[in-house]
Amino acid sequence: MRGKIKLMLMALVVMSCSKNGIEHEPGTDFRYGSHLTHEMIVLGDRLENPYKTENVTKALMSLYPTKADRVNVKTTDLYVRFLPADDKQYEMLEDMGLSLVDHPLDYEIVVEGDWYHDPEVPEEKVTWQYAVVPPDFKFPDVEYEIIDECYLAENDPGSRALDGIDWDAVEREAYIITGNEDMLAQPQTKGSRVHPSGRITIVDEHANGGKPFGVAGVRVSCNSFIKFDHAYTDRDGYYSMSKKFSANLRYRLVFKNQVGFALGFNLILVPASVSTLGKTGPEGVTITVTKNSEQKLFRRCVVNNAAYNYFSRCASGDMNIATPPSDLRIWLLNGMTASSAVMLHHGAFLDKDMFGSFLGKYAPMLKFLLPDITIGTDGADDYRSLYSTVCHELAHASHFSKVGTPYWNNYILYIISSYLRDRNMDYGDGTAPGAGYCEVGEMWAYYMESKMYKDRYGGSFPTFGTSYWFYPQIFRYLDERGLSSSDIYSVLGADVVSKDDLKAELIRVFPTKKSMIEQVFNRY
Repeated sequence: MRGKIKLMLMALVVMSCSKNGIEHEPGTDFRYGSHLTHEMIVLGDRLENPYKTENVTKALMSLYPTKADRVNVKTTDLYVRFLPADDKQYEMLEDMGLSLVDHPLDYEIVVEGDWYHDPEVPEEKVTWQYAVVPPDFKFPDVEYEIIDECYLAENDPGSRALDGIDWDAVEREAYIITGNEDMLAQPQTKGSRVHPSGRITIVDEHANGGKPFGVAGVRVSCNSFIKFDHAYTDRDGYYSMSKKFSANLRYRLVFKNQVGFALGFNLILVPASVSTLGKTGPEGVTITVTKNSEQKLFRRCVVNNAAYNYFSRCASGDMNIATPPSDLRIWLLNGMTASSAVMLHHGAFLDKDMFGSFLGKYAPMLKFLLPDITIGTDGADDYRSLYSTVCHELAHASHFSKVGTPYWNNYILYIISSYLRDRNMDYGDGTAPGAGYCEVGEMWAYYMESKMYKDRYGGSFPTFGTSYWFYPQIFRYLDERGLSSSDIYSVLGADVVSKDDLKAELIRVFPTKKSMIEQVFNRY
């Protein structure tokens, strides 16, 4: 299995971009990240943790020998690791508010990467997850180990009352006496600590005049040893950490978006993909991603932004439709072209052998994680193609929010069965049992895909899906004649399971438009 997983996670080492014809954020490092690998992290020697309570005490005594005996350095944090038995235990830890990482925090990193799996843990099991918790943390029924007792001055309210103690200097001294001086950013003067901040942007060549715009709602995480912080980017891609740092930091993008969805998996049991940004100074990272960047990073950023845009546009002041369910899991599957909205994580049921046949080499993942949406990225090498696919599948997820699980079970059974029966006819010929669910669902998804694509890129209304037997152009013509996407969505109830049902419900809800509705449906 390890060989297959490594193949799935291999990536090109590129994260640069062209300046030609593009205006970029001042301070953008166009070469940043070109040295990074996105495979498994390679660890070196274990390092002495400068934040261990005993090391901070020594640093205090070194700088303030006459005051140290009056200062009680009490543990403020515990550096721990957990070994979840399964996905449920992992989710329980996350629900407790823990920021989990899959690699130890007190080791030299020889080769950067996106993920790590402890060699002493069987490959089919969840690897150790490292975290920082308060001393009074109530440990759940999950295997754990306390590695170090630590002290962070910003987590000690009493440290502010100690006149004459420069805790920034104490922290720097702790790095020096533990042999980690080379990790400190230069110059080291009083007040040199800074809040990491920056901007993460991406280029869509066919939108916004080709100018970069923000990677929105994604989490930027940073740390030096056990001192962590994270911040979410705003809609324009800007972020700023709340803590101050003086050491060089490791930065990561964690694709668990602020609005309620997570992208993919790294190895096995990590519901949100992580893209390393490597180590650099405490001032922060500012980068621009393009289609020439490392492909996993590019695709994750595109799907993140497409989903963020879709969730935002569901608002009452815009499209006024239900958002997809919260905690939505989106898998990005390289080497596949087909996508799906199976909604398994939210309770839809589908025979795992059947769905495993659809997933191919990704089928083993079903043992550990259940997706809601899968995005086949094979051949999707530009922003537009990924954007339209994501809009299509999220339109399905909004439909699911309205009709519920029993409806969806019939729908996805028809879709997957048709795909497996004849991959040249993605939706069958409309005669098999359950075809009506497909008819309504795909009309809606292709209509929404086309509508959002036109809104973003302009031009004429696209013809996505119009060659199929279920005629999504019906919704386009209704839209052009006065029925909004919100109006159409309002009739997609659980009892609308065919085109005839749809027509009848539209006439019932919008009786003044009966003649127009009949005319449009009679055309197809």
